[in-house]
Amino acid sequence: MTIIINEDLRAYIDPLTEDEFAALERSLLAEGCRDALVLWGDLLVDGHNRYGICQKHQIPFNTMQNHTFQSIEDVHLWMIDNHLGRRSVSDFQRGVLALRKKEIVAARQEQAQQSTATPAGTDASAQSNGEPPWTREAVARTARVSSATLGQIEKIQKTAAPELVGAVKSGLISINAAAAVASLPSEKQVAAVAGGKKELRQAARQVREARLPPKPEQDPPPEDATPEQIEIHRLLQQVVELTQERDQLKKKVQHLTIALAEARSGQ
Repeated sequence: MTIIINEDLRAYIDPLTEDEFAALERSLLAEGCRDALVLWGDLLVDGHNRYGICQKHQIPFNTMQNHTFQSIEDVHLWMIDNHLGRRSVSDFQRGVLALRKKEIVAARQEQAQQSTATPAGTDASAQSNGEPPWTREAVARTARVSSATLGQIEKIQKTAAPELVGAVKSGLISINAAAAVASLPSEKQVAAVAGGKKELRQAARQVREARLPPKPEQDPPPEDATPEQIEIHRLLQQVVELTQERDQLKKKVQHLTIALAEARSGQ
């Protein structure tokens, strides 16, 4: 039997960690390869790790053909859906996969719009094989994360240094904190990752605090103001300052709540 390994396809999904790979190897040695490898012709689609381990230890395995694939995009979509359904996939990984699916579906919808005349008064974005438009909410539901978290994942993908992305994948830093650190220049991101979990949390906290609005300067009362007017001006200024202080304290409480949750998750 000829089985072809496509390196781009193998790398399309994040590789197993060392511990996950070791656990899979122990399972295959103890129980054999119970799940068939999925092929598209001679191309291996699912089961790269199992195939490598079986080859190494001469463990018998079965294969099955998926005859629904018509293109490499079909393969990618199948791989994405297959991994989205696994419980071991992290929120960050699910977000990345869902965003990849959105790109493929959106490209197909655009191609369908260009090749098919759209009747007047209809929504062209919903005509590609009956596929509804992929809004941010739809992508977030697919990834089983909030829209806000999905936006943070997008930011990490666009602006985070590779070292910071690796820290998110490994669980060293949360998605929320990584999105904040991703606002920093690349060299500062790398330095924060090198400093470990404590340095990353501190960098995220500093970014959040820097976003707090500065206290605006108040205009002094007019020179000819009466004592009553001066007192009223002082009281109004005090109300403004107290309101601003309240709003800033609310934001600090939110940031501290996030930091506490991150600290507890790391215990």
